[in-house]
Order: sequence, then structure tokens, then C-alpha cells
Amino acid sequence: MKSGVADMVNTGARPGGSITVALFLKQFVDEKVQWLHIDMAGPVWNDKKKAATGFAIPTLVEWVVSNSGS
Repeated sequence: MKSGVADMVNTGARPGGSITVALFLKQFVDEKVQWLHIDMAGPVWNDKKKAATGFAIPTLVEWVVSNSGS
């Protein structure tokens, strides 16, 4: 992700996309901040049912509740 011209390079093939995006986003998050990257673009939609799947929502809710301090 290093570049001789830009601050960083955002490149990569589709199969490794979620990992590349997570590493890219990590550059903008303070090390003291807990965060996560959920790549839900593919599995979030069910073409057969023509409806959203809700994929990753339980994980996201659990993480928010666990890190909300209440």
C-alpha cells in the first residue's frame, strides 16, 4: 500500500478486496480505537428472493452493544 507518489495506494484484485479495504481503512483509525470492517456488499442481497439478507447485522449489533459502555 506504499506509493512513491501518493500517501498510499488502494489496489488489489476482487478476491482479496475485503482484506485490502480493511488495511486501507486501518490507516485512518487511531490505534487506540476499536473498530471493525464488515464486507457485506456481496452477501447482503439475495437475488432469488429479491430481498436483503440482513447479513452481518447481528455481528454489528453485538459489537456496538459490547463497545457502547452501557
